[in-house]
Amino acid sequence: MRLLLAACISFCIISVSAQDYYLFVGTYTAGKSKGIYVYKFNSRNGEVEWVSNTDSSSNPSFVRIAADGKHLYAVNEISRDKAGLVVSYDFDAATGKLTYLNSQSSGSENPCHLSLTKDGKWLAVANYSGGSLAAFPINADGSLKPFTQHIIHTGKGFNPQRQEKPHVHSVFFSPDEKYLLSPDLGLDQVSIFKFTKTDKQPLKPAPVPFIEAMPGSGPRHLDFSPNGKFLYMIAELSGTVSAYTYKDGKCKLIQTAATHPLDFKGQPGSADIHVSPDGKFLYASNRGEENNIAIFSVDEASGKLTAIAYQPVNGAQPRNFMIDPTGNYLLVANQKTNNIVVFKRDKTTGLLQSTLQHIEVPSPVCLQMLKK
Repeated sequence: MRLLLAACISFCIISVSAQDYYLFVGTYTAGKSKGIYVYKFNSRNGEVEWVSNTDSSSNPSFVRIAADGKHLYAVNEISRDKAGLVVSYDFDAATGKLTYLNSQSSGSENPCHLSLTKDGKWLAVANYSGGSLAAFPINADGSLKPFTQHIIHTGKGFNPQRQEKPHVHSVFFSPDEKYLLSPDLGLDQVSIFKFTKTDKQPLKPAPVPFIEAMPGSGPRHLDFSPNGKFLYMIAELSGTVSAYTYKDGKCKLIQTAATHPLDFKGQPGSADIHVSPDGKFLYASNRGEENNIAIFSVDEASGKLTAIAYQPVNGAQPRNFMIDPTGNYLLVANQKTNNIVVFKRDKTTGLLQSTLQHIEVPSPVCLQMLKK
């Protein structure tokens, strides 16, 4: 009887700790992709199962799911009359299907990234080719209002081939949502705006209005430590991660580390960056000649990084990647090889181990999850 009880308790513990999630995949649609794909992800064994996809969408390369799980937002990375689109969808958690709500102009060409406030009332979008960012109020039904603010950057950077003009690459709300930070690959800056959600035009330059990056480095994406004390910025052109202390919109550089071994002689192509849920490890994706995930340990007291490994991604051009909410798995979207690869993550060492889970999907770019 005791053995049976123990077995039942063990089963319940496993069942509780295991959690199904919806996995949303944004793609480029120049080939065979139909747009946004929805899968079921099992956090106990890393298995992935197709659920649904949109019938047609134009380059929904980056997607975000609202905190309440009821709505999804996607960029349409296009230039239509010198502006792309931002699109809203209803999401039915019972069926796993997306239903189109509406779309709005993103303000300028090729929107490539977006972020949502936790209350689902504001969306910010980065326009890469247009060198701008825009803020959108969101209606109660989840549909988008037209943007109420459109900020256009001016100038150019050090590299005439890649930094001939501004290229706003992403937008991130600070953990307390008092600020919006926006890396500009073309200007070697991370703009910092004070965010006031009660204002019609919610963005104003912060007292310290930008982080100045190394000339020619090309800032791309950011991530915060779980405790919000440190900020990490990945630079595409230099293949580096810069670590900063962060407090109330102010940043202080503490370290810059390469995302590749010191003997690497090729052209860097760094893309995405994420800190593990426990704050002990940082991961960065490298495209181009490397096609790997750089793994760093994080000193929790100082925020400094130590490179520990470089994991091949079993594909080419790893764009966005993500760590699942349990911290057990890391999933990589390989755009050129049309696959998503699931790695088992060792929470003690931070190292990654290949699994048998391999999803075929055309030109995957962005990965997001929602508890099922």
